[in-house]
Amino acid sequence: MGLLSAAFAANPHVLEANLANANAELADYAAADILAWALARASKPVISTNFRPGSAALLHMVVQARPDIPVIWVDTGYNTPATYRYAEELHRAWRLNLHCYTPRVSAARRQAVSGGIPGSDAVDFMRFARDAKIEPFERAFNELAPDVWFTGIRAVQNDFRAGLGAVSRGPRNTLRVAPLYRWSDAEVTAYLERHGIADNGDYVDPTKPAQHLECGLQRLA
Repeated sequence: MGLLSAAFAANPHVLEANLANANAELADYAAADILAWALARASKPVISTNFRPGSAALLHMVVQARPDIPVIWVDTGYNTPATYRYAEELHRAWRLNLHCYTPRVSAARRQAVSGGIPGSDAVDFMRFARDAKIEPFERAFNELAPDVWFTGIRAVQNDFRAGLGAVSRGPRNTLRVAPLYRWSDAEVTAYLERHGIADNGDYVDPTKPAQHLECGLQRLA
């Protein structure tokens, strides 16, 4: 059972109040302090990553604090060669406890049977997004059963994320924690440079036709 499950089942309003109080408490915390706050409350934490630009900042911060933390990567099968190489480099260099989840239908099979990725305005686009990313992610949560989920979302990315806060309710009533929630793009870049971490600038996400949109993961509950 997730960290928030019992509280939510008993009284959803109490849970929302607790999250509001937690966000108020964390408002002046640095990213590393938010991370420490969450780890102190976690028994089965996980972090998700997609190896997109800037994602290594949070990944590095978390694995420095908890080297054995399960790292969930949903590989849609449509990543660029550069992204696959980047993921392998970080996997080896940081000895990641990497758990890779893939769609039940491969990209090659989808291409042969249905012509590949549907247009974002196609009626079956959301089904594609669910098959390619959401279902594998839900499978990861079902198998790993985390209570705390670290995610790299930031308030500046879109209006939906701006309304979540540094802590919020995630899938399976996990505590979703975003240590970099208040960081700007410049702060992410500065962290990577300060720690000598190369970034991945060659990345595509077939489930997000525009950067300000959601692929659906952050809307899961």
